[in-house]
Amino acid sequence: MGLAVLAGFGTGLSLIIAIGSQNAFVLRQGILRQSVLPVVVICAVSDAVLIALGVGGMGAVVAAQPVALTVVAIVGGLFLLGYGLLAAKRAVRPSALSTTGTGAGSTRTAVLTCLGLTWLNPHVYLDTVLLLGTIAAAQGSARWAFAVGATLASVCWFAGLGFGARLLTPVFARAASWRVLDAVIAVTMTALGVSLVVGA
Repeated sequence: MGLAVLAGFGTGLSLIIAIGSQNAFVLRQGILRQSVLPVVVICAVSDAVLIALGVGGMGAVVAAQPVALTVVAIVGGLFLLGYGLLAAKRAVRPSALSTTGTGAGSTRTAVLTCLGLTWLNPHVYLDTVLLLGTIAAAQGSARWAFAVGATLASVCWFAGLGFGARLLTPVFARAASWRVLDAVIAVTMTALGVSLVVGA
């Protein structure tokens, strides 16, 4: 059991550490200290649900429904392109460059954006549901222990990213740092959005 938990933790961590739209959003919210807790909770709980679905056999259903993944890819791609455009606008004309959590961004907006970045990303279904589900199936009776390990990896990563981002506050006290961050986010979101739409 212990080995299955460790295997799940390592596999889960390797899948979520990659730079992506969700991680970029959590990082930005963490630096701003705005709605960090709800954003971290949404990401962790969403991953837990998706992991459970994958381990429970939903991976086979996802693999058998390419049309559904295509629709999610197009909608998600357009969503990412829109978010990338907003990030590019912030990079060109930065405003409210504060790292003290002034509340400029509403919790509702942060929650809706986080839900969109999480559930409108087809890679989430391929990586978390299909891939993790397949790897977990190989664990046999220990597959749920594997799922627990993968879920713990998700919780640790998003909590560390969201709440640890405040350590970067001195760096982001300068407008130039925000320009760079938003430029990187804009490029990342746009590239992912284009790849999703074209791939669909």
